[in-house]
Formats: sequence, structure tokens, C-alpha cells
Amino acid sequence: MTSKELSNGILRTIGILCLIVVGFYLAYKLSALLIYILISLVLTLLTNPVVQFLKRKLKFKNTLAVITTLFLVLLLISGFILLFVPLLITQGQNLSLLDIKTLENNYNELIQTISHFLETNGFHLEDVATSDIFSALNLNFLSDFFNSLLNFISNLGIGLASVLFVTFFLLKEKDSFFNAFKAVLPDEQKSKVLTSIDKINQLLSRYFGGLLLQLFIILILNLIVFLIFGVENAFIIALLCAILNIIPYLGPLLAMIVASSLVMLSGIGQDFINDVLPTTLYVIIGMTIVQLIDNNINQPIIFSKSTKSHPLEIFLVILASGSLFGVLGMIVAVPTYTALKVIAKEFLPNNRLIKALTKNI
Repeated sequence: MTSKELSNGILRTIGILCLIVVGFYLAYKLSALLIYILISLVLTLLTNPVVQFLKRKLKFKNTLAVITTLFLVLLLISGFILLFVPLLITQGQNLSLLDIKTLENNYNELIQTISHFLETNGFHLEDVATSDIFSALNLNFLSDFFNSLLNFISNLGIGLASVLFVTFFLLKEKDSFFNAFKAVLPDEQKSKVLTSIDKINQLLSRYFGGLLLQLFIILILNLIVFLIFGVENAFIIALLCAILNIIPYLGPLLAMIVASSLVMLSGIGQDFINDVLPTTLYVIIGMTIVQLIDNNINQPIIFSKSTKSHPLEIFLVILASGSLFGVLGMIVAVPTYTALKVIAKEFLPNNRLIKALTKNI
């Protein structure tokens, strides 16, 4: 190898590395836009069968079928939002009745009860948990939480409008986009790209179908737990917990926090020691059992069989995506990674790492 060829190779490598760095930087800066596009692609994948049904069975024109489908999506989203309105109103009323002095007395009573129980069994509870905790604890975090939740929902308006706008044109011009996409593909790579798209479509369809089944099972199991222990607004809270489970790993913890907070808020005015606290603990235990069922039965079926990936592999991908792009990155990590694996297998079939990662695809 001559010095000129060596220098050209080094420069080419440096150029590729620079392009990769710039690509990651742009992906980081445009993460919101990329996530909107990914969500639009997923929504297109899920709603395209509805569009085809309206066109074939009901003889709708293409544009009318797309508009009708997106209108149904909006109705579904509006229905979900309206389901939570009574819950927000009820909890807002409960917050207005919150008596800090009574809560402090309940706390002291709880500490005394635990201390008495331990002392009768030969243990001594150090006087480290006193009512002074309330001097440093700002219980307004409960109302702040719900205010933040409302602000988050309102901020979703821009994202929702963007996603629906992109989805409309993806559905309406799907054939045109696909034909234009095929036209610009190099002839030698066209078959690989089309095969990748077909495999990605199959795997993601199975994944999202399995994910919906998983959320439905979680909804039913949590609903049973809430009904057993007489939780108010049981269905709405169970639905909220199921939706939160869309966020891998972090979602179940958030669901338990939200559910236990709502149970305690619903019990304002009742006996905290004998009624509210035991019910909250029972609900947390029940949700923990539901999560164990989900972790050991539902998720292995969805992640391992649907995406053909090892659970540890999925965990690392979600963790990395969450570190780079936050909660939304965690949500789209699995489908994005699955698509990248399919593409890598088609274009780099002889790479040892790619072979190891895609041996089940």
C-alpha cells in the first residue's frame, strides 16, 4: 500500500467518523421532530388497514377514507381524555379538602402505633421520624403534580397536531411516496431495501399487536385489584396505569406512584390508619403481583418472540435510548432497534456482530 492510498484511507475514515458524529448530533437536536415522524409512521402502520377497509368495502375515495380514519383517531383520543376529566375534578376537590394538621396527626399516630408494636416485640424504634418532617415537607407537591400533568397534556397539543399532519400525508400519498422511493433506489440495492421494508412491517405489526394485548391484560388485572379493594374510579385509574406501562421499566413504577397517590387522595376524610393506609398497601401489593405476571409472562412473549431479540438486549437498548432521548426515546426504542436490525441483516449479512444479533430474524 502506498503512502497516498494510506492517507486517502485515513481521510476517508475520518470523514465517515465526522459524518457519524454530525448525524448523532443532529438526531439529538432534532429528537422531537424525529420522534414525531416515528410516531406518524407507527400511526400510519396501525391505521392503514382502516383506510383500506373504507376504500374497498365502503367505496370511499382515498382522501375521504384518510380523513375519516384520522377523525376516528381523534374521537378515540378525545374519548380517553374525557374519561380522565371526572377523575381530575374529583381529585381536585379532594386536594381542596386536604388538612395538613390532620395529616400530621395521622402521621404521628402511625409512628406511635409502629413504635408500640415494635416495643412489645422487643424492638425499640429510634425517635428519628417525628412530626418535624412536616416542617420540611411541602405537601403542595401533590397539587403541583396534577398541575404539571395538566400542563403536560396541554403541551401535547402541538405534538398531536404535528403527528396528525404528517400521518395525513403519509396515508394519503402512501403509494406516491413508495413509488418515488423505489424510483430513486439503486437497482443493485432495490431488492434488499424492499425486503427490509417488508420484514420491518411484519415484525412491527406483530410487536404493536402484542403491545396492545399486553396493555389490555394489565388493564384487566389492575381493574380486578382496584375493584377488590373498593378503589373509586377503578376503571379510569386502571386505564391510566395501563397507558403508563407503555414506558418500559419506568412506567410500572410511575403507575404505582400515581395509583397509590389517587387512592390516598380519595380517602381524605376517612380514618387514615385503619382504612386509607391498608387499602393503599393492598393496592401496591396487588399491582406488584400484576407487574410480576407481566414481566415473567407478557413481556418475554412480546419482546422475545415478536421482535426476535433477547430481553437483556432490549433492556440495554431501552436504557441507552432513554439516556439520549428521554421518555419518548424509551417508548420508540424497541421498534426503532428492530427496524435497524432488519436493515443491518440485509445490507451487512456477513458481519459477525450482525450475524449474532440477527440470527433469529
